Amino acid sequence: MSDIKVNFISADGKHVVTATASEGDDLLTIAQINDQPLEGTCEGQMACSTCHVIVSAEDFEKLPQATEMEEDMLDLAAGARRTSRLACQIILTPELDGLTVRIPSESHNMQGI
Repeated sequence: MSDIKVNFISADGKHVVTATASEGDDLLTIAQINDQPLEGTCEGQMACSTCHVIVSAEDFEKLPQATEMEEDMLDLAAGARRTSRLACQIILTPELDGLTVRIPSESHNMQGI
């Protein structure tokens, strides 16, 4: 099994953190391990949109279609874009190696970062 690289672009676009993940990891967990400001406060119940990321256009097409429940949560996400997804719903596969996501400027974690 090979490593999967994920690129997190800061909200201001000035910083990129490249993280290493394994197949089956979810993007939210990888973001939190790498100190990216995504809360994920719903504890897996999909009752919030605090793990929203903007996926690069070229990577967006590689993702499975969002569920109706995820789309409903994205409707509540501040700063949602056409390529927005919930990080907790992105399960990493080898096809997603090099995935690039931007942290929305509206995001913050519990520490206000």
